[in-house]
Amino acid sequence: MGLALLAADWAEEDIPLIRTIGLLSNWFGPLAADALRRRHRGGQEALMWLAQRVVGWGRVYVIEELCRGSASSKARPWLLRHFCDGDFLNGYFAGQVATSAHLHEATTGPDVDDDLIDHTGRLLKTMADCGGMGLTLERYPLARIVLDAYVGHLSRQTATLNRYVDAAMIADHLAQKPAERLGYTPEQRDRLVRRYLAVLDREDWCETVRAAHDPDSDFFAWFAGNVAARLRLRAFTDPNTEKS
Repeated sequence: MGLALLAADWAEEDIPLIRTIGLLSNWFGPLAADALRRRHRGGQEALMWLAQRVVGWGRVYVIEELCRGSASSKARPWLLRHFCDGDFLNGYFAGQVATSAHLHEATTGPDVDDDLIDHTGRLLKTMADCGGMGLTLERYPLARIVLDAYVGHLSRQTATLNRYVDAAMIADHLAQKPAERLGYTPEQRDRLVRRYLAVLDREDWCETVRAAHDPDSDFFAWFAGNVAARLRLRAFTDPNTEKS
């Protein structure tokens, strides 16, 4: 009840108290996030502080408030590089981050770094598999711009296991969905998938995934039998790639 009263006010001196209460995010997250947003400049700094310390549903509430309307100039760089913590609940707000933080502008702008590219991969992978939760790639109007920019940047990155997996899962999603649902003709979609495969099948990328993946992992057993098999990824189909 006390927090509800604070949420109806604008006093900035209440920010430290609200922020502390917000750490109990599973119970007080929505109201605390709303209360902080009402403060000076939307309470952006306090919301970012809280977003870095809460998980699960609490993180959903806080990041949704950060995204409400359009993300501030302070929140935007953080959202573009740090919003995703790997929880499946990220699907509820990934599309909101892409929209409010202007992901299409960031990925085609002059200040593209590895953190932005890696996070874009996680965001696209999340949006590919969040039907029923949040905005999907099929319904994201600027998906084509971001998908094209991401694979262009990816081709210039050093291979890592996480980058490989994210890109493969995005390519698999593109290959499995009807092209028109993604806003492509079949020929356009196939060309885009081939661009992803051109990176994934490069020798340095294949060597990286062969050396780094755990063949006894349940995830990689599923990945090899599904994603890699459908895409015929060279790192998993080449008969001379057995791990020593």
